[in-house]
Amino acid sequence: MTRSIDVQGLTHNAPIPVGARVGRLLCSSAIAGKNAATGQLPPDGAAQVVQAFANLRSFLQAGGASLSDVAKLTIYLKDDALRPAINTEWLTCFPDPADRPARHILTTDLQHGMALQLEVLAMVQAA
Repeated sequence: MTRSIDVQGLTHNAPIPVGARVGRLLCSSAIAGKNAATGQLPPDGAAQVVQAFANLRSFLQAGGASLSDVAKLTIYLKDDALRPAINTEWLTCFPDPADRPARHILTTDLQHGMALQLEVLAMVQAA
C-alpha cells in the first residue's frame, strides 16, 4: 500500500506528494531548498543547500525515518561551485566514513531559482 508523505511548507505546485512510503521503503520527490515557513527560496545557493538538508530531515521524520535509514541520496545541482557547501552538509549528516549512504550528484538546469534538489531513498527501520 502506498502512503503519500507531505510536509507542511514543502508541498509542490504539481499534484504530487513530497514523497511516498510503501511498507518500509521511503522515497522522496524533489526536495528543494525553500524555507518551509515562508515558502521562499533563499537567493543564495549555499543557503539553499543548508535549507534543503533541513527539509530532507523533516521529510525523513514525516515518513518515520532518520538520516541513519538513508540508502541513497541523489542531488541535482545547478552550479557545480556549490559542491563544497553540499559536502559540508553531507559531513554534518553523515560524519562516519564507514556509515554513509550512496550519493550521486548530477549537474543540470533547474527552474524557478532553485540551486539544488534532493531525492532520497530510505529503508525505515520499523514497519
